[in-house]
Amino acid sequence: MRVRPGVELAGLSDVGCQRENNEDRYSYWEPAGDSEFLRKGRLAIVADGMGGYEGGQEASRIAVEVIEEVYASAFDGDPRSWLLQGFQTAHHRIQDYAAKYPDLQGMGTTCTAMALLDHQLYFAHVGDSRLYLLRGPSISRLTHDHSYVSRLVQNGVLRAEEAESHPQRHILTAALGAGNNVTPDSPAQPVALEAGDVLVLCTDGLWSLLSEAEIQSAVVGKTAAEICDTLVHTARKRGGPDNITVQVVRIN
Repeated sequence: MRVRPGVELAGLSDVGCQRENNEDRYSYWEPAGDSEFLRKGRLAIVADGMGGYEGGQEASRIAVEVIEEVYASAFDGDPRSWLLQGFQTAHHRIQDYAAKYPDLQGMGTTCTAMALLDHQLYFAHVGDSRLYLLRGPSISRLTHDHSYVSRLVQNGVLRAEEAESHPQRHILTAALGAGNNVTPDSPAQPVALEAGDVLVLCTDGLWSLLSEAEIQSAVVGKTAAEICDTLVHTARKRGGPDNITVQVVRIN
């Protein structure tokens, strides 16, 4: 895949230390033609499947492939509308697949996708994979987990610090393929990016084992590939109970 100047990109996915298969999936896409690139920019996606050995793998694969396909073929609209259309299409495609193969009932996936166009960041999100923005010495989480524990934090039952290590933090309240309808989070206005900004897309196999301060520290003075290696290596050193996936994009 050609990566045009303007960003530094790297991605890494690891099965972890306790799983036999990798149900995570990630991708990066940009158009082959320069005129289409000016209109659509870049697309990066991370998904974490659930629903057993085959179900999780298939759900994350379908989500990534369908969202990329919808975004690439879209004509009218803007990046946000293309992302939302992709999420809805993927949601129904996963459900159709589960209906065709009854053994896979209950399959689903988290998904976080971002589009970069002219230093503008668009994103859509379902589940608990995360998107972080690192700017200078600060780190901001742009996504909000769709999880039981996150709901407890919203209701004032838990503090945010307690949620990060809560034993039920992986129970999702929304996922692609789960439930009749899906409503992705997607801000109405894009986020303005600056030169030097670093975007980190990751699954819970990473963020559940590293604090935001540790993610921030791992970025300093490293290439995108080195950041991915450092983050995954740290998660594995801490037991790696889940699949670990990360994509890093630095704005040049």
